[in-house]
Amino acid sequence: MGCDQDRWTPPGQGKLDQLSPILQPLQPVKDQVTVITNLRLQNAYPGTHDTSNSAFLSAASAKHTESSDYFSGITADQIAAAEMGRETQVASLQLAMDLNPLAGVCNNGYSCVYQNCLSWSSPTTPLPSEAHPRVVFERLFGEGGNASSRRAALRYRASLLDSFTTEIARLKQRVGVPDRARLDQYLESIQQVEREIKRAEQAVAENKTPDLERPVGVPARAAGRARLHRAGWGHLIAFQFTREQSNRTYPEIGVRDPHHPTSHHGNDPYKVAQIAKINTYHVSLFSQFLQRMKATPDGEGSLLDHSVYLYGSGMGNPSLHDHENLPILVAGGASTGLQGGRHIRYEKPANLANLHLTLLERVGVKMDSFVDSTGKVEGLFDRIDVG
Repeated sequence: MGCDQDRWTPPGQGKLDQLSPILQPLQPVKDQVTVITNLRLQNAYPGTHDTSNSAFLSAASAKHTESSDYFSGITADQIAAAEMGRETQVASLQLAMDLNPLAGVCNNGYSCVYQNCLSWSSPTTPLPSEAHPRVVFERLFGEGGNASSRRAALRYRASLLDSFTTEIARLKQRVGVPDRARLDQYLESIQQVEREIKRAEQAVAENKTPDLERPVGVPARAAGRARLHRAGWGHLIAFQFTREQSNRTYPEIGVRDPHHPTSHHGNDPYKVAQIAKINTYHVSLFSQFLQRMKATPDGEGSLLDHSVYLYGSGMGNPSLHDHENLPILVAGGASTGLQGGRHIRYEKPANLANLHLTLLERVGVKMDSFVDSTGKVEGLFDRIDVG
């Protein structure tokens, strides 16, 4: 939902000698972080919270609709998941902090699906984010954490899918062409789950993961995500710290006013300072996650050494609802070739799609362009072959 750009942007450029006030929590991992200034999202205009969220990973325009005929673009994480997740049980996860996603029309005549979903597997297939740790756990491991419980849960899911597939096939015979297309999308989703089940059955048979306890409350998100990476359950995770137009308050950091109204600060110094507090808090959570990844062994290095993360927002100045000078940073470790500890500052605005294209290439996805990209982010990574 944007940021206080003055407190976000580090001074100077090149070597990241000094972190800005909002980025101070990243000090322990500063050498694994590169800040990129003056990126924009042209296709997020006319400047709404809905288009800000839907365009962040897709760089695509969202169809202006209040109904179910929504249309955006496949997101970069899903392009990467299709390439990287072929051998994993769950190719990608969509997680969130905010509960109870909104329904219907959210903002300026746009369907709430644009705010609720950060990831899209196709222009017409949004992937809802999950905020309940138990639900995520049960998707991965079943009702219980031991191997026999996981096998039983997988058999049950498989039997449900069989019945769903049969019913949808019958329904297709009774509906028109547009509805058949929508049903085909549902069938593709079911087939994807079937593929996940087959991979999961193999993983359970080989007992690659230890017995795990199902969470009973809301665990530390950072710890949970780090464990998922270590277990090899998912290569791509899209995590939504706050939903656009969120009215969450943050009494734990002294912010008792709702986030969204506060973001419309009108340059009121008090409100701007409150937004900066929220921005700093979110960065601190991200830093905790990076530090845990850095401390977790993986091969000859750490999990962070073998990971790349994009952090940011599709909105720049929330009071103006613009999509200029976005708060963007990339974090990663030695094996990724990321040239960390740097501040890349564009003199003229550059498209965020350039960064997506650069990141996709780094994880092995070869593309000539991505949406409105005009090139790549030069100097972000070492020129090494990553496969």
